[in-house]
Amino acid sequence: MQKITKEMLIDKATELLNNGTVSLVLGWKKGEYDYDVTPGVFESVEELKKDFVFGDFSAANLSKYLVKKTEKLEGKILVFLKPCDTYSFNQLLTEHRFDREKVYAVGVQCDGMVDIEKVKKIAGDGILSVDCNGEDIVVKTLYNDDMTIAKADVLAERCANCKSKKHVAYDELLGESGEVIDSNRFDEVEKLEKMTADERFAFWQNELSKCIRCNACRDACPACTCEKCVFNNPNSGVENKSPANSFEEKLFHIIRAYHVAGRCTDCGECSRVCPQNIPLHLLNRKFIKDINEFYGEYQAGAEVGSRAPLVDYTLNDLEPGEVFDRGDENA
Repeated sequence: MQKITKEMLIDKATELLNNGTVSLVLGWKKGEYDYDVTPGVFESVEELKKDFVFGDFSAANLSKYLVKKTEKLEGKILVFLKPCDTYSFNQLLTEHRFDREKVYAVGVQCDGMVDIEKVKKIAGDGILSVDCNGEDIVVKTLYNDDMTIAKADVLAERCANCKSKKHVAYDELLGESGEVIDSNRFDEVEKLEKMTADERFAFWQNELSKCIRCNACRDACPACTCEKCVFNNPNSGVENKSPANSFEEKLFHIIRAYHVAGRCTDCGECSRVCPQNIPLHLLNRKFIKDINEFYGEYQAGAEVGSRAPLVDYTLNDLEPGEVFDRGDENA
């Protein structure tokens, strides 16, 4: 399998800028450290050569940024999309959140992204550099000699349980497009389902109590693109504030999970950007798992225009009594 390099992406972006196909490039920008990679917009070839990066820390899903970047754009914007990103791209198109004619999408083969938190658990703090080379990464720290770690041991959770290597949307493809994967992404959900109600409550009470209401999960989530959010409404009583009691601790995340049910593509951005490392993706995966079991297999974003089971009435729709008949073990 061909290794996709940042030089290949820069060359493609340079070509499309120079021939006038696009006027902006949406990609990944280097930060202070090797692993500090963020979304970035580039207007020139000079900017690309200076700051553009692509590698094992280019985890950010760029699809959501198209909503704002295409609003008043004249011409087209180039966006690089990994396989999992293309599902969010399609879902946003289904919801008419950006103009497809203003976007030139380049699919990029992905071999999985590295989770820096997992690296820190092995290498410790004081990381100076992380050099990714094939199946291994070499870490330099302030306190130890070079340390070699197998990439497979520090893959991001969503990559370790990747649902698909298939690009479902693109104008041009760099590298190869794979297939939908029969992954184990629901294993952790099943473990929670097997707990008693009290055990599950204690689990989420512990996790959600860590929340500092920074709104990073909402801001990064491709499914959260409302022009006005209830959590920004000063009359809601929950406007951008730290939780004052145990109810408010749960309110924010439970409401957000319900708002994206049936629309979440399981891109994992919520958990990736959480500074408290709360496994927020498990809330969304619970809904995805239940929708699959109740209504049949459904993958948000697999096709533009597809209607999620929760908004598509049929005579065979599940009745509430059928849910309750499952018993407390899956409640």
